[in-house]
Amino acid sequence: MNRRGFLSLAAASALASRGKGAEPLAGMGVATTSYLSFWRPRDTLEFLEHCHAMGAAGIQSAIHGDPAKIRSRAEELGMYVEAMVPMPENGSAEPLEKALQAAREAGATALRTGMLHGRRYITFKTLAEWEEWEKRARASIEQALPLLDRYRIPLGIENHKDWTADQLAELLEKHSSEYLGACLDFGNNISLLDDPMYVARKLAPHAVVTHVKDMGVSPTDDGFLLSEVPLGTGILDLQAMIDLVRQARAHTRFTLEMITRDPLPVACLNDAYWTTFPDRGGIYLARTLRLVHDYQSATPLPVVSNLPREQQLAEEDANVRTCLVFAREKLKV
Repeated sequence: MNRRGFLSLAAASALASRGKGAEPLAGMGVATTSYLSFWRPRDTLEFLEHCHAMGAAGIQSAIHGDPAKIRSRAEELGMYVEAMVPMPENGSAEPLEKALQAAREAGATALRTGMLHGRRYITFKTLAEWEEWEKRARASIEQALPLLDRYRIPLGIENHKDWTADQLAELLEKHSSEYLGACLDFGNNISLLDDPMYVARKLAPHAVVTHVKDMGVSPTDDGFLLSEVPLGTGILDLQAMIDLVRQARAHTRFTLEMITRDPLPVACLNDAYWTTFPDRGGIYLARTLRLVHDYQSATPLPVVSNLPREQQLAEEDANVRTCLVFAREKLKV
């Protein structure tokens, strides 16, 4: 056990053989979702230039603008590009195919997607609603597979407060496509009461892209608050999680997702929270609440919604820059 009480690296030793002989890629990139709250960049070339000026190694972004110009400039700067793409919806794969074409023209090395645009424990009011969504999501993945095989760019499905680590791993293992994997988000599944080191260990073998973040927690009467915080100031053992990914997939890039926003409430002590988790037992709740109790933030988690617009923009950018400096100086990235 490490100092935060999470699972040790010894549990991941079986993964190491996948990374042997492969030199890890250096440098941390930035996802546009790091600017989700306030800037919300829409020009991919502008975002590329901004991230280069901060010293980032690459970007993860939807491809907006001329893909050829984006590729040319990224190659000139020595930066990687990962593309954010939509999944088939309502039976139509056309938006995904257009995004794949743009990604290929932009020189994207990997893709990221999210399935649920919300949070499982809030979006669905009944178990039947969750099961119906999951059925549609699985059908969407099946529809995407032939396109992934055709374009030959690996796609990572994010653990986006929808599937537990076990559920997402099972889903990925069901499919044999070498182009389907995970976007391993380091912090999201705390909201689903998953141990973060377990999530990293479970999904590292599938991680074709990442969202690196650190998390702060604070107890509430009905559960806890969960907040992205600058790297090194939260509860995650970032180096251990990075090492897990490198042992499993040495060429996976590390991309920052530092979302500057108010803390998210996770009301796991309310009955409604458990509606879509019929198989989760008390051990998940007890372990998570113990984590929150033992490592709660010594100061109030940051609230930014009440700040003036210019200060919001400045704080958002400053948080990203702080994280990049920490990654360069303290993490082996």
